[in-house]
Amino acid sequence: MALRVVGAGLGRTGTNSLKLALERLLGGPCYHMYDLIRRPRDTASWEDAVAGRAVDWTGLLGEYRATVDFPAAVFWREILAANPGAVVLLSSRDSSETWWRSMSKTIVPSLAGEVPPDEPDWARRRAMNLEVLRTRLTPDWPDAGAVVAAYERHNAEVRREVPAEQLIDWRPGDGWEPICSALGLEVPEEPFPHENTTADFQARMDVPASE
Repeated sequence: MALRVVGAGLGRTGTNSLKLALERLLGGPCYHMYDLIRRPRDTASWEDAVAGRAVDWTGLLGEYRATVDFPAAVFWREILAANPGAVVLLSSRDSSETWWRSMSKTIVPSLAGEVPPDEPDWARRRAMNLEVLRTRLTPDWPDAGAVVAAYERHNAEVRREVPAEQLIDWRPGDGWEPICSALGLEVPEEPFPHENTTADFQARMDVPASE
């Protein structure tokens, strides 16, 4: 089953809400970091990807209709090459400063905390994610200036490289319409999902709340 949507938006750009929305629209699963957590066997494929080794993208993502979030978002080119008929969905925040504020309270501390000694899958997944961030975004992770510059560069590259007719440039608050228009689907009557706020993330990952 070929993907219909390749998500290129980095984490903390509404990706969990998009996962739920795309699953509603496409009638099938959307690959997100949460799926990787549930499928620790996938970590080896992402290790291959970041090392530049060949990845069987159909084998990894064959049961999915869409991808969003890390780590898939930074391999959007490779995933799109394996699914050339898909549209690319770039999710972003209103400003890079807004994005970094959310990142600095969620993903950054979650990758810096202690890993329980009885959680080898967690340890391996975190090491892979850090390698992805340092290799595919910036070697200076988690320096704020370097990460923000990498976020802006990533978004600019997606907008430059993807043909306009194949790109959904989406921000939280845009709702169903841009996605449904690109996919030729009717707009659902129910509200667009709104999930995984900063407070939600902190509570789930046991990240200390911050101002």
